[in-house]
Amino acid sequence: MSIKSFSDINDMHIDVLREIANIGSGNAAASLSRMLDQTVDISVPSVGIRSFNEAYEALGGAESIMVGTLLMIKGDIDGMIMFLMPVEVACSLVNILMYTDIKSHEEIDEMGFSAINEISNIMSGTFVGAISGMTGLTIDISPPEVTLDMLGSIMSVPTIYFAKVSDTLLLIQNELEISGHRNRTSVLLLPDMPSLEKLMTSLGIDT
Repeated sequence: MSIKSFSDINDMHIDVLREIANIGSGNAAASLSRMLDQTVDISVPSVGIRSFNEAYEALGGAESIMVGTLLMIKGDIDGMIMFLMPVEVACSLVNILMYTDIKSHEEIDEMGFSAINEISNIMSGTFVGAISGMTGLTIDISPPEVTLDMLGSIMSVPTIYFAKVSDTLLLIQNELEISGHRNRTSVLLLPDMPSLEKLMTSLGIDT
């Protein structure tokens, strides 16, 4: 059976994707720990296939203010990956990294956005690295595009792009624990369907 949408994915596929997410999350925590010079613990990721409406609800609603980082993926796998974090989490990470005490996103300056860009790049890139490492596939990522806006606006790009391919997506959610505080982050993995088939085949999973 060929994979025509994420709704065709079975439990075995989910287990494989969860393992990729586990490795990516662990690598992300290690990279972020070095960057922040603090211990970063990360929860076992929640991995699920969601409709776009279910994803909006799981992420806090279309009007919630988020920082979204979009990267296009090309090579043996084509598609996009989006890293999302609530604006409160972004402010907290900027404060740790830059020794500031900002209270809201309105106080984030150019240097702060640069720091967010780097953090998001690390978090997104580690997932791509985990996929490449497990499969041996060559995957290139574009420079990250960071946006601070309502979730509905941020998600408009993947929604328009991906709605032609599938009405569901892969949502990976984590909790980062830094200095005793839990910080929720999410990754949307959006390969096109031929790429998803290639990913599964490279891991020895029948499609």
